[in-house]
Order: sequence, then C-alpha cells, then structure tokens
Amino acid sequence: MRILIIEDDLEAASYIRKGLTQSGHVADHAADGETGLQMARTAEYDVLVVDRMLPHMDGLTLVKALRDDGDNTPVLFLSALGEVDHRIEGLRAGGDDYLAKPYAFAELLARVEAQARRRDPNAVQTRLQVGDLEMDLLARTVKRDGKNILLQPREFRLLEFLMKHAGQVVTRTMLLEKVWDYHFDPQTNVIDVHISRLRGKIDKEFDTPLLHTVRGAGYRLQE
Repeated sequence: MRILIIEDDLEAASYIRKGLTQSGHVADHAADGETGLQMARTAEYDVLVVDRMLPHMDGLTLVKALRDDGDNTPVLFLSALGEVDHRIEGLRAGGDDYLAKPYAFAELLARVEAQARRRDPNAVQTRLQVGDLEMDLLARTVKRDGKNILLQPREFRLLEFLMKHAGQVVTRTMLLEKVWDYHFDPQTNVIDVHISRLRGKIDKEFDTPLLHTVRGAGYRLQE
C-alpha cells in the first residue's frame, strides 16, 4: 500500500513512517495541512493518516476539502483530542476512523490495513505463494518446500514485491520506487547486490530456480 502521513510532529511522523516501511508499505510525509492537501490531490494513496492539529490548515478542514473534491480515500485521524465529541467531529468531517494519542503502532497499522480492506477487499494480502515458495506477511516468514528462509528486511520487501507481481517483468525503476522509495537512479549496484543475495537464499539449494533475469528489461519471479 501507499500511505500519506500528514503530521507536523517530525519525530512522530518518522516513527510511523519507519513502522509502515518495515511492514512492507510505502509511506510519504507532509509536515503541514496545505502541503498534505496538495500531495493528496496530486498522487494516489490507499490511506491517509492525518493529524487533527496541523499548521497552515487543520486536519478537519483538509479532509473536508478532499471530500468536497469527491476524493473518497480512507482517512485515519490521529489526535491528542480523544473525547467522544472530538471523535464525532472527525468522523463527521469525513474521517473513516479516529485514533487518540498516545497509541500503539500495532493498532495504527491494523486500523490502516482495515481501512484499505474496506476500500478494496483484495488490497491487503496476508499470504503469497509462487510454486513451493510461501510468504506470510503477518508473521513475516518465508518458506520454500517447507524450509524456513531467513531474510533481511529489505530482502523481504524485495521478495514481497516480486511475488505480488509473479509472472510479470519487474523493471529496475519499479524496484527503486516501490522497494527503496527512490524516485531517481542512485547510480549504484544496490539492486544487483540484493537480487544476488535473494537468489542465493531462495534458489541456490533448490532444484528449480524461481528468480529469473530478463536481459535488458529486469527480473521475473515464476516457476
């Protein structure tokens, strides 16, 4: 999923963004209401995480503006204002859910994924499989032919993206944007290094290779 965090507390925003990224999602950040509204209008997001009290434009006004535009992207409000009346205000402004601060990240993640499922029941998958290669996105485990495979966080995200696009050619640009969250070419061999490591873990000790290089195009994961 791609999630926009609109939060002026930079430490809180960094904490949320790191957690979402480690959970396999892509997270963008805006530090004020006006910037957040512009980003929400110009890019497609699966869920918006919006703080109520923002500089330049408060969260309620921001969400009302999006709803007036006909934008129905799910919104999870975050706020130190946790009284019933405040929650009702947030929901009536167009919010889909409301989480009072302080909160546990696990609950925030569950609420974000629940909103994505309501919008598209197929948006959040919990298990992926290609041949005898299996990935459990909740337990963060990978197995091939019943054998556990230990992956580093970036390797896990790389494999997850490849499995979600199994049978398709995945380009280097796609990997840079979706796995590394780069929107430019860093002019390094970072992809080659990670592909090599991943291939060594999921293919080396098995008879049938799954991860294939498509010369001049990218990579394909398939039986």
